[in-house]
Amino acid sequence: MLKFIEKTFTFFYPIFRKWGMGYSFASYLSLILNIALMCILAYTIYIVFRLVLVTIMIFIAQKTKTNFDDLLVSNKTAKYIAHLIPLLFIYKSVPVILERYEYWEGVFGKLVGIYIVILVLWIIRTIFNALRDYLKLKPRYSDKPIDSFIQVIMIVLWIVGITIIISRLFEIGHTELLTTFGAVSAIIILIFRDIILGFVASVQVSVNDMIRIGDWITMSKFGADGNVIEINLTTVKVRNFDNTTTTIPTYSLSSDSFQNWRGMLNSDGRRIKRHVLIKTSSIHFLTNEELIKLKDISLISDYIDTRMSEVDKFNMDNGIDKSLAINGRNLTNVGLFRKYITQYLNKHPAINKDLLLLCRQMQPTAQGVPLEVYAFTSDKQWQNYEYIMSDIFDHIIASVPYFGLELYEMPSTNEFLQQ
Repeated sequence: MLKFIEKTFTFFYPIFRKWGMGYSFASYLSLILNIALMCILAYTIYIVFRLVLVTIMIFIAQKTKTNFDDLLVSNKTAKYIAHLIPLLFIYKSVPVILERYEYWEGVFGKLVGIYIVILVLWIIRTIFNALRDYLKLKPRYSDKPIDSFIQVIMIVLWIVGITIIISRLFEIGHTELLTTFGAVSAIIILIFRDIILGFVASVQVSVNDMIRIGDWITMSKFGADGNVIEINLTTVKVRNFDNTTTTIPTYSLSSDSFQNWRGMLNSDGRRIKRHVLIKTSSIHFLTNEELIKLKDISLISDYIDTRMSEVDKFNMDNGIDKSLAINGRNLTNVGLFRKYITQYLNKHPAINKDLLLLCRQMQPTAQGVPLEVYAFTSDKQWQNYEYIMSDIFDHIIASVPYFGLELYEMPSTNEFLQQ
């Protein structure tokens, strides 16, 4: 077998010599044995250190109260560090073992150096992943875009690592390499456009506190209406209320408009802003008989007495001819209805009385006169909020006929046929 290997070596020897590797067969055999011995020692060191480091790490994680070391164990940080120690041994051994083999010393030195750089970056990545998971367990940081920060840091570290690898592999100076990168920056920007835009947007989102994990946002352009579940360098994931997931480019949050409901959730109430349309032809001045009848409504009986006294006094003091209702001051059914709605809201237990509360008349339209309720519920939960608002408008709509008013609605086909 050894003779076969020697004959094979003799056949390829002219090629080796042409490449500057013209060593004797005995030299190559010694080289292979040295490399094999070095690899065996390195593997033995790896087995020992992996066992020791992993055991120590697990022991420390079990004894300490913090979760950070548990997360280091789950992210296999000790295992990757155990890989690094034999590599450092090989890196230091190569110049000694391959002292007489300049070509192979250069090849092995470069390969091991590149592997060490990649492994160091991977170890840093596992530490950052553990840090990310740890911070997400803290209420103070649970809503922060930690993924974006870590991705930005790792991109910078990978750029540095790639620069070191290229410099090591082709023996190019760092200054010269950075100059070359500058020359091809336009191509780099074109290739990594989304990442660069996402990086800038992530910084803006974080600095301006525009969005946090857990925020309820609405962005109609992307069909997003739900809670933010993830923020990273290039995308923001939103779990919609229909249990679908919408992915939004991070840079869109700084370039497009979106609605963040965090302010409402942190406030003392959720706004009701809804109107009913009153049929214009049903609005009229109230007669004394109608006013007496409306005094039976307890919420406005005192108000009617006060207003009737003021109106009668004004008309009497100014000698107003009340043969026509339009003369002087009068009460209208729609005005009294607005007062009733305001009183009703003030008495409603689910309305926050410390926030703005009013019933206003808006610009008349072709469909009638809008009466808008503007108030805030104390309960901000969606289901409860909808129930409260529906309850209020059920009462308002049912109250309309008591004031001689009518709501506007489009006639149905059957109504046209009956006419």
